[in-house]
Amino acid sequence: MQSVLTLIFTLTLLLFTACTPTPSPTKTTKKESQPQDVQIFSSKNLDGHINPQSIEEAFDSLGVTIISNNNMNLPFKKKFHQTTFKVYNLALFMHNELSYKLLEKYPSFGTLTPLSLSIYADKERMHIATLTKHGIARVAQIPEDDPDLERYVELINSALHKAMPQGHYEKKELSSAGEDPLQIELTKEVDLSKHSAEEYVEEFEAEFEAEMEPLGFLFPNFLNVKEDLFAPHGNEEYDFYHTYSICKFDVIYKISKEHPEAGAWAPCSFVIYKKKDEKQMHLLFLSVENWITTLNIEDEASKELLYKAQNMMLSVLKKLTK
Repeated sequence: MQSVLTLIFTLTLLLFTACTPTPSPTKTTKKESQPQDVQIFSSKNLDGHINPQSIEEAFDSLGVTIISNNNMNLPFKKKFHQTTFKVYNLALFMHNELSYKLLEKYPSFGTLTPLSLSIYADKERMHIATLTKHGIARVAQIPEDDPDLERYVELINSALHKAMPQGHYEKKELSSAGEDPLQIELTKEVDLSKHSAEEYVEEFEAEFEAEMEPLGFLFPNFLNVKEDLFAPHGNEEYDFYHTYSICKFDVIYKISKEHPEAGAWAPCSFVIYKKKDEKQMHLLFLSVENWITTLNIEDEASKELLYKAQNMMLSVLKKLTK
């Protein structure tokens, strides 16, 4: 009798289990689990009153200086005979005081000194793409709660709202690279027994430029960080600290067609510095993995284009640092 009851109980339990629905797994999107690294601020602009010049003036008025503001449609038309956007500008900007404070603590912030943004417009709206606080903190290896970083991000946000008072951040899901800085760093032993530090770096940079220019790389900006940012504060920690803004024309043209927000990363900064108490100089730049990951670039042709440009630059730097 007991075995019969046991059999009935077992069958009942199996039937109940089979009829009970399995709970659906909780869906967690990338946006919920990881903050975005690139943000897009957008505003209606039917009458065209918002333009690259008015945006530059808004940034400048808050001390966030637009260093360069390049109309890319002009060279695009000249070389490729077509453009994608009514307006497409790549700009470089910097707040001198906050840049110094961050560089003093984190030399790797040079990879974002100056910062980049893209300004692009269709028939109805103007857009500005910049890095988020998380994006800046990740690639420059800065704590996200650093007060100088927080102040910098607040100023950028204020500048965006001043440039486009009716604007808002677009709800566009862009990925994050997690916490990996995705930086590439090389070092080279420096012998200053026969040259001054200034002579040494000038000779190195002349070779670098001579190798890069025939490959189609452009240098829209050069910043002597030691002279322009460190010297005014009496900081003599470095023999030299320079940043180059580097762009490969055909790469930004092709990538920007589908990903105009790529201007948050381009032109990208190449850093070269040497501290007085070190025998090595450091060479830093951001990997194209930042573009691929944070802009959701999936097509293989675009990836190949980015990796090819990066490998060209790496090849030159490895040759010069042997």
